[in-house]
Amino acid sequence: MSDYQVLEMGGLDEWRGHYGGFTPEKSRDGRRIVDHELTMQYIGMSANAFEPGEEAGYWHVHERIEEVYVFLAGRGQMGLDDDVVDVGPGTVVRVGQGVFRTWRALPDSPEQLRWLCLRAGGEELPELPDDSRRAPERPSPWS
Repeated sequence: MSDYQVLEMGGLDEWRGHYGGFTPEKSRDGRRIVDHELTMQYIGMSANAFEPGEEAGYWHVHERIEEVYVFLAGRGQMGLDDDVVDVGPGTVVRVGQGVFRTWRALPDSPEQLRWLCLRAGGEELPELPDDSRRAPERPSPWS
């Protein structure tokens, strides 16, 4: 048996319909904790959607976890310690350990702010973080 799983999350326009959180009291509309549904060993991921004008309403900081936010739609801002960074489609923000963060969708955002948050922790990646092995002799599965 192969070691992979597939999860259909729906298109970006369906993400607001998700409801979830790391614990029941931290659950909200527009959040799906993907690593609660897939067996993920080293990384975590959530899919998120805020309505224009919606905000996290809290700051948080991680001591061991590093996060990468990949913004896919809408316009928003992230508070990062004492800075405010504008975000939109194509913006990627890495947030290291010890940095306080919060975020919001701008009130005049043309659509929902949608993003993925990837989390990882533990050990540093090796200098060459690619342990792949190519198999050029293997035929393409769709040929």
